Amino acid sequence: MRTVKQVSDLTGISVRMLHHYDKIGLLKPTELTEAGYRLYDDEALETLQQILFFKELDLPLKEIKEIITSPHFNKMEALKNHKKLIILKRDRLNDLIELINKTLKGANTMSFKEFDMSEYYNVLEEFKKENMDKVIKHFGSVNKFDKLLKIGTDTEAKLAKMAIEEYGSIKKYAEAVKKNLNNSVAITKAEQIDKFKKDCFYERNSELKELYKKLTADLNKDPASGEIQKIAGEITKVAKRDYDAFKNELGDYYWLTIVRLYSTFPKELEKVDKENGGVGMAWIDERYGEGAAKFIGKALKTYLGDYEPKIETLYKRLTADLSKDPLSDEIQKIISEIVDETEKQHEALEIEVGENYWGYQANQYLSESISKKAMDKNYGEGASKFIGEALKCYVENNK
Repeated sequence: MRTVKQVSDLTGISVRMLHHYDKIGLLKPTELTEAGYRLYDDEALETLQQILFFKELDLPLKEIKEIITSPHFNKMEALKNHKKLIILKRDRLNDLIELINKTLKGANTMSFKEFDMSEYYNVLEEFKKENMDKVIKHFGSVNKFDKLLKIGTDTEAKLAKMAIEEYGSIKKYAEAVKKNLNNSVAITKAEQIDKFKKDCFYERNSELKELYKKLTADLNKDPASGEIQKIAGEITKVAKRDYDAFKNELGDYYWLTIVRLYSTFPKELEKVDKENGGVGMAWIDERYGEGAAKFIGKALKTYLGDYEPKIETLYKRLTADLSKDPLSDEIQKIISEIVDETEKQHEALEIEVGENYWGYQANQYLSESISKKAMDKNYGEGASKFIGEALKCYVENNK
């Protein structure tokens, strides 16, 4: 008999995951001691080996449970099938290793047929030819659009890896990109928000122009004062009345995004935004005085009060106590709510994401990515790892 710790050391499966397998009935311990400790015999280890074989083939835990608990399950036959599939996987990996070795010996860049991005670039070129007016309207010029293509080719290996992990193949990723490029809902929403920013920048909305002047007449005033809050309320009402982006179900979310831009828009993004024909927030300080953008941001945020998007509330609940078990029912319930809320937003905007979107997100939170840094900054050190483990468990149980 082996303890759960000994099984973990032997197999590399965490104690926490073994507890989870027990909880969902996938791998029960052979017996429990009087103190409640789990013990596993050799037969249990053989079952665990089968589970790991199936996991290696990317089967979800629910399906693995159904297979190994079936009265028709034949271990020896399963092993033969495992062998065939793993040999195929091995051969593909060996091909990739051979290509990498060739690249390391001679070429300066990697170009694998398995990671051929030509279909993706063909979609972008096709979109450019068929929608020249959209390209110019949204990117400023054809040259700027071509620069974005160049950025893609410079990071081709990384882009290909993402496409395969999230979408399953380059082809599926290219199809999703094509749908998203032609997504009238998302394009319209972006146009509406950009219209608001440009109207403010060029002072096209006379009512907003006067309100901004009144709001910033004296930047030494308290942004939370009754006088300033009254003006902030009028600005909010005009924005929601005159601009469709702030009217519908996601209107408050988009308005909050604009409010935050006043005080948080980084200078490096300001430069990129301008280069691509957009309007950042630096013009606020130029027009109304140093510190005006932050002043407006504080005033409008104060007026919004405690409002925050539901998705943010859920992430705060999720990370309120990072000592909890990310595989617990409580945490998994919150993860399920986050997934539902995010998918509602994708549906509302008709955004096409990959079939392994959540699995890819989980891996991003568990790796040294920008996502990890952002989550740890927002919700505390270790938050990204916690979210990643919770999401990974959710994905395995809901495939």
